[in-house]
Amino acid sequence: MKILGYVVTIGGLIGLIFTGINYINNTESFSALGLDVTVSEGDPTGMIVSVIVLLAGLLITRAAKE
Repeated sequence: MKILGYVVTIGGLIGLIFTGINYINNTESFSALGLDVTVSEGDPTGMIVSVIVLLAGLLITRAAKE
């Protein structure tokens, strides 16, 4: 059961990195009145799901008895 937790955790981490990079690449910034304004056109749903999977994997790993 602990191996399943590790696999889910690693999958969530990879998903978080991948969706985070895509989210950052879909942002645009411009200057208005001396301030830098950043506008994101990316969808944060993938990052939210990846965080949930990552946390689930950590919980499975912690709850597994050896």
